Amino acid sequence: MSSISIAEYRNLTKKPTKKRRAKSHGTQRVQSEGEATLALHLRTEKIGFVQEYQFHSERKWKADFYITGTKLLIEVEGGVWSGGRHTRGKGYLGDMEKYNTAAKLGFTVLRYSTEQVKSGLAIKEIKQMV
Repeated sequence: MSSISIAEYRNLTKKPTKKRRAKSHGTQRVQSEGEATLALHLRTEKIGFVQEYQFHSERKWKADFYITGTKLLIEVEGGVWSGGRHTRGKGYLGDMEKYNTAAKLGFTVLRYSTEQVKSGLAIKEIKQMV
């Protein structure tokens, strides 16, 4: 029978530390499937747009899409069924503040799920608005 020191025992039985995600300050956000699909639909319909449009200078809020020549902002909401940021308390409250501020600035905000974009509902409604 061999013996081990207390330090060796602690090393063998210690819990693994949780790894923290690195914050991505200054890096470009990865485009979601819904955003990529909507961009394709907008190009196909020859509707001018800007992605990641910053509509508020102080808060640096961005909309997924701004339809050029209008006051129309489009948001493609992710994580609707998986408990993503938009459906949890803090994220939901933050989104309400963002969308209400956009409305106060004169923008109309249309919100779609990835499923609604893929089904063609989003582009159909956007075409009706422009």
